[in-house]
Amino acid sequence: MVGAGLLGASVRTVPPPRPPQPLAQAGPGDPTAAQAGPGDPTTSAPAAVDGTQSADQASAAEEATDAPNPDLAPVGLDRSNPTTISIPRIGVDAKIMSLGTNPDGTVQVPPLDQAQLAGWYSPGASPGEVGNAVIVGHVDSAKLGPAVFFNLGALQRGDTITVAREDGRSVTFAVDEVKSYPKTAFPTELVYGPSDKPSLRVVTCGGVFDQSAGSYLNNIIVLATMTQ
Repeated sequence: MVGAGLLGASVRTVPPPRPPQPLAQAGPGDPTAAQAGPGDPTTSAPAAVDGTQSADQASAAEEATDAPNPDLAPVGLDRSNPTTISIPRIGVDAKIMSLGTNPDGTVQVPPLDQAQLAGWYSPGASPGEVGNAVIVGHVDSAKLGPAVFFNLGALQRGDTITVAREDGRSVTFAVDEVKSYPKTAFPTELVYGPSDKPSLRVVTCGGVFDQSAGSYLNNIIVLATMTQ
């Protein structure tokens, strides 16, 4: 499985506006990462990688002080396609389209002329099922400007993400971590691998924009766990 390849869209004559990056450093691809703030929108798409973690926030495991109570953990739901995603902190309220894989094995992304839509990786878990549900989206588009996940890097631990489903249920996830990875080190297993609980991965582009390549050097990945 190759990760998603979310590009920041067509030919540009000037660099795009800088999207917010996760707190602290965003990795080798972005040595000058700034403090995250909801006022900076930009979003592209993810590429395949596996490796280095330039976390902007401390690991959830490192911060946990109490062992989770399995009796209080939410039970996974039956499969149902997601329809919308809402992220109050960064003003996201977007429709979700279903995506698969391209002939070369890369994950599909929403068309650049629909960069305000998010995309669900349908071969994986649906949001609310046990497993990693993956939702991807562009950070920006040369034609449309800041896209659906422009401000994704501004999220912080404890922020909420709600996904509505075709079965009429809505599931809410709490953000555990927000990380930035170089596209040359995309954590495929972390994003698309198995999970023993209902989890969510939200992916877009970030870091420095490479004008010659027409894409961002990093991927911003939000790791979240279902709370209800």
